[in-house]
Amino acid sequence: MISFRGFGKTYGKHRAVKHLDLNVDRGEVVALLGPNGSGKTTSLKAAAGLVKPTSGVVLVGNPGRPSSEPEARRCLSFLPQRVAFQDSLSGQEVLNFHRQIRGVDAAHASAALGVAALNGAVVRAVSTYSGGMLQRLGLAVALLPDAPVFLLDEPTAALDPDGLEAFYKVIAKSRADGRAVLFTSHQMGDAERLADRFAILVDGVLVADIAGREMRDRLAERGSMRLRVPSLDPSTLAGLRVMAPDAVFTEGELVVRGPAGMRPRLIELILARGHQIVDLVAEDGRLDDLYREMVGPQGEAR
Repeated sequence: MISFRGFGKTYGKHRAVKHLDLNVDRGEVVALLGPNGSGKTTSLKAAAGLVKPTSGVVLVGNPGRPSSEPEARRCLSFLPQRVAFQDSLSGQEVLNFHRQIRGVDAAHASAALGVAALNGAVVRAVSTYSGGMLQRLGLAVALLPDAPVFLLDEPTAALDPDGLEAFYKVIAKSRADGRAVLFTSHQMGDAERLADRFAILVDGVLVADIAGREMRDRLAERGSMRLRVPSLDPSTLAGLRVMAPDAVFTEGELVVRGPAGMRPRLIELILARGHQIVDLVAEDGRLDDLYREMVGPQGEAR
């Protein structure tokens, strides 16, 4: 549905993207992640037919056609990072205009508007909208058509909690309906919740393409468990460190890092040695932490 084949783009002497090979299949949601200036927006624009490749090709649809061709562009919907609409129109008029262009019925338009969460502001002129409201209106426009391909640049950046929940449902339905969704985000929580796969760009180069299951395994390996234990004798702590070498016990708190699978054995050992556990908090690793490990503090791949 979306296929980057050796895609590269340069602007003068600046290389925005270098030889990108990436596929997004039917019914798949892929998060394109990376630091600012890593080539994410350039790649989305190329898939939307708005940027001409310097090298390689971007194919869209089924069968795949070069993204610059009209047939390819008819099968997609694109949300840019920044949107602009006619100031004198109301939000409702903007939506109706785009609805008629794409041949969408009014009921579907109302559902798309619900995601934007503009409420009473939909009847006001666009000139009175804040930047966040404009972006939410742009998201509603992007969600209008029943397109098999969605290209969304920072779709959750301006959504409130209700809008986020509605958007999550839209993406879940898009996956179930067999759409191919490629989106960018700096919100790691949203990426983790939405994506089936994670593609990471650094300085225009694809440094990682990680399936959801592999990502969950990596995050589980980086998980932690904190236990409040009033006392812990040295021999028990030594036994715990056989299973979890990095275990730390200070001031009544035991912190253990590692996969969730070893936690029951640790708890069993503590209780078997006669110690009391008064509180326990366990969590998996965070995607934003793993992301920083992969791109480095200055946005350089590790």
